[in-house]
Order: sequence, then C-alpha cells, then structure tokens
Amino acid sequence: MFQNKTVVITGAAQGIGRSVAIHFAKAGANVVIADIENDLGFQLAGELLTEGYSAIFMQTDVRSEENVRQTMEMAANRYGRLHILINNVGKSKWISPLELSLDDWDDIIQTNLRSVFLCSREAAKLMQSGGAIINVASTRAFMSEQHSESYAASKGGIIALTHALASSFSELNITVNCISPGWIETGDYEGLKPSDHSQHFSNRVGKPEDIARACLYLANPENNFVSGTNLTIDGGMTKKMIYAE
Repeated sequence: MFQNKTVVITGAAQGIGRSVAIHFAKAGANVVIADIENDLGFQLAGELLTEGYSAIFMQTDVRSEENVRQTMEMAANRYGRLHILINNVGKSKWISPLELSLDDWDDIIQTNLRSVFLCSREAAKLMQSGGAIINVASTRAFMSEQHSESYAASKGGIIALTHALASSFSELNITVNCISPGWIETGDYEGLKPSDHSQHFSNRVGKPEDIARACLYLANPENNFVSGTNLTIDGGMTKKMIYAE
C-alpha cells in the first residue's frame, strides 16, 4: 500500500511510535525513526532492516528548530520525497500546578505541542503534490485527573492546531488529522486486571497496534476526504459511565 512512500515518525523508538513504525514498514514504506533515544532508535532500525524492510534512525530533538529541519531534509534527500509525517512524540509530568515549575511547563509544551508545529511546517515544505500529517493527541485533551495541567494543555493544543493546519495546508493538498488515544497499554498487557478491561465498551484495554492501524488509514491517499478531524480511539472509555461500588 505504501511502496516508495516515505514516512517520518517522531517518538518512534518505543511505545505507540514503535508499533506505528513497524506497521508502516510492513506496508512497504520507507520509515524514518525520529527520536532522541539513540540506542532504542538504532535498535529498531536494525531490526527492521534485518527483516528486509526500509528504515533509518535519525536522532532528533523535536524541541530544536534546526534539528527538526535537518531531519526532514535528510529524510527527503535520502528517499527522494517526503509523503507522511506522524507527530507522535510526547512526554508528561504529573505534579500539582502549585508546584509545577515554568521550566517543566515549557519543556512539556515544547516537546508535545510546539514540536507538532515545527515538524509539520518543515515537512509540508517538502511534500510535493500533497501528503498526510497525523498528530497524536490524547483523550486527556477533553477529560482530566489531578495534576495533569501541562500534559492536558499540550494535547488540547494539538487538536486545535490540527484543524488549523488542515485549513492552511489544504491548498497544498496535505491532509492533517489527529488521533486521541485512550488507555493504550505499552507495558505488561497480560498483567492487566479484569476491572481494567471492563472500563471499556470494547471489553479490553487498547494496544499500540490499535493506533498504528488508524495511522495507516489516515495516511492512505484514498481517504483524503478525511481532514481536520480528531479520531478518538479509546474503546469507548470516555463515553462509559462508571460508578464506584
């Protein structure tokens, strides 16, 4: 499906991003793993290459304008063109807003939100004759628990930025969409309890591949009528009323 297509995935060395990278590689894409985690990034690229897929790791600090520009240009130069960008990188810090420092606030906003703007701007410059940008937000953009202010603000901003970019980039034939994952277990899935799964209409907690498959859908040019939207993938968790026993 994605033969000769080049996709840059930020935060692809682990978690959801890793699954996204694997799925695109198996679909035939040239996968650019853009991550600050050097060892894990090289490891994933090596695994994909060993299996016969096209992949490269580029160490990238998404907070750096120059570093982002270099990564996008190197990706386009290596493979001839840039077709797809998936802004997946994210970090969080759970701390009371009474104690959250401005340095921590700025770091999370720059990593999660500003990076989406930087990466999208530089990628769009290199997407000839159209492309697809997919941003990973969170259900925490519209529901919260305590001490999640910086993370919630960054993810809410991503959703707003998504439809703004979709409007601006429509003249370039670039679709821009957003995915808001709910509970996606990237650790010990088998260790989850029945009560964890029962919080979902789907009767199970999410897996990284649930998000990866959605990325494949939104990146497919045949689905270019979908743009500017936010796709919530949470097994229905944010719609289920849960009462304490």
